[in-house]
Amino acid sequence: MAPHDPTPPSDASGAPDASELVDFTVDLTSQEVLRRAQVMAALGPDWDPVEVLLGEEAAYDLLYSGLDAGQQRVYDDLVAAGVLPARGDGSAAA
Repeated sequence: MAPHDPTPPSDASGAPDASELVDFTVDLTSQEVLRRAQVMAALGPDWDPVEVLLGEEAAYDLLYSGLDAGQQRVYDDLVAAGVLPARGDGSAAA
């Protein structure tokens, strides 16, 4: 409901007109700023995003290494379908 029109539209009987849309806006800006500040405080001053990303890449390399023939085939199918990104030389054992 717009601030300039505090009374919702109604029909002839005085009942609210359900066919009219009502403007409903919630500003979450202050909550989002608070949430982000709390996340950064929880991460602490020693958090290094580059180190985290390198660690994730190393974990993925381990996850997709040493696959048997069947697993490699499934991995290759998932890469070809665009579900997984290609790693290394295109094989999971890179």
